[in-house]
Amino acid sequence: MSGSAGLARQRPGLATREAAFLLILAAGAWAATFALARGMAGMAGTMGLGLAAFVPVWTLMMAAMMLPSVSPVASLYARTIQGRRAVRIAGLVLGYLAVWAAAGVPAYGLAWLAGWLAGTHPSAAHVMAVAVFAVCGIYQLTPLKNHCLAHCRSPLGLLLHYGSYRGWSRDLRVGAHHGGYCLGCCWGLMVILIAVGVMNVAAMVGLAALVLIEKTWRWGPAAGRVAGVAALALAVATIWLPWLAPGLHTAPPMMMN
Repeated sequence: MSGSAGLARQRPGLATREAAFLLILAAGAWAATFALARGMAGMAGTMGLGLAAFVPVWTLMMAAMMLPSVSPVASLYARTIQGRRAVRIAGLVLGYLAVWAAAGVPAYGLAWLAGWLAGTHPSAAHVMAVAVFAVCGIYQLTPLKNHCLAHCRSPLGLLLHYGSYRGWSRDLRVGAHHGGYCLGCCWGLMVILIAVGVMNVAAMVGLAALVLIEKTWRWGPAAGRVAGVAALALAVATIWLPWLAPGLHTAPPMMMN
């Protein structure tokens, strides 16, 4: 059973467990992220982590932030599956998170650069902070962002495409394919974490909410454009207010009387 006919014949209740599973998984990832953030509060750059430790932490953060917005796709995909539903949805999730884990490598490089500049070249760190907000704002307004967001907002069209996938790796490929579009849609937002601090929980919550709004709300694309304009405004404001980018700003030492 595949395509629109398969979706029509499946009872909606069969897929609610998969959506609930992703939401529970996201909640667990949030709990673990909050626990880690308590020990890393205020730490800039890579938070003292090497690449081998940074990528799993990054992936955990992305699981917390992104899985809620993936649940509609997983729910629809589950309706096309006849057997071994739990295993196959797990394959989708693994493929999806593998894309964000791979994105953790350049994220580590940017975080390392941010920490190094903040500690040794404050002026250059200030420029980088402005650039990060500007890049986010510009990308939010580009056709490529709109193209990727349109795919993420139209899971039925994606599922009809996924029906052609065959072989043992098809669920991993489905997850990776959808993850690629999510990465294309959201990388500009995630790069803000470099400016405000990778483990800035308040920023993570705000970005996760924005991603969910963009992908599921009727006015999501408009909200994304508003966010782009706001990021450009932050870029301008950061020129005079460097503390708006705490991940790239080292407060001056207090003078002793």
